[in-house]
Amino acid sequence: MSQEFRQSRYRAPSGAADLLLIRHGESMPYRPGEPFPVTEGHGDPALHPDGHLQAERVADRLQDDPIAAIYVTTLQRTHQTAAPLAARLGLDPRIEADLREIHLGDWDTGLYRQKAAARDPAFVRAMEHGEWGEIPGAETTEAFSTRVAQGLARIASSHAGDRVAAFVHGGVIAAAMALATGSRPMAFMGAANGSISRLVIHGPRQRVVGFNDIAHLGDLA
Repeated sequence: MSQEFRQSRYRAPSGAADLLLIRHGESMPYRPGEPFPVTEGHGDPALHPDGHLQAERVADRLQDDPIAAIYVTTLQRTHQTAAPLAARLGLDPRIEADLREIHLGDWDTGLYRQKAAARDPAFVRAMEHGEWGEIPGAETTEAFSTRVAQGLARIASSHAGDRVAAFVHGGVIAAAMALATGSRPMAFMGAANGSISRLVIHGPRQRVVGFNDIAHLGDLA
């Protein structure tokens, strides 16, 4: 028989941390004049009923994965999204505060959604320039990226050779993908609620293996 050389399949390097970055489920809507509750200065809405359904579908998708740890942020929507998977795997979620969402300053208790829908000039500048600091009182892109990098590095250093599920936020996923690829800051904005992205970290090297996987969400995507 003649030799044959098949295409290779990706395998994470030995000792790498294999991070599943899961965006929280859909949260409750903002209504003008009814600001979200606040946790440590951040708007902290609970999940919408559809968000709870998305959380169950995430659990359906990942319950047979060899997940060694589950991480959440300081905000309740990540805890609620992680809960079904944590229950099925018998894992207690750990908090990584540096992976909380971008602080949106004057717009952080829900007003951001209204301003974005109205294409407020500050929102447009932020998207065009890749600078969150265009929003009044908001965290700068540099400060946000720095803390996201620190949070990811802490998880990776604690889980060499492990697969980890981190329930985070859309802005965090965008920042993580931009850091790994060297792309512009807003290039990966738009990960869907309940989506799964995958980042493999091996020492100083990072590889994006997946982004915005929504195959498990069906009609809730």
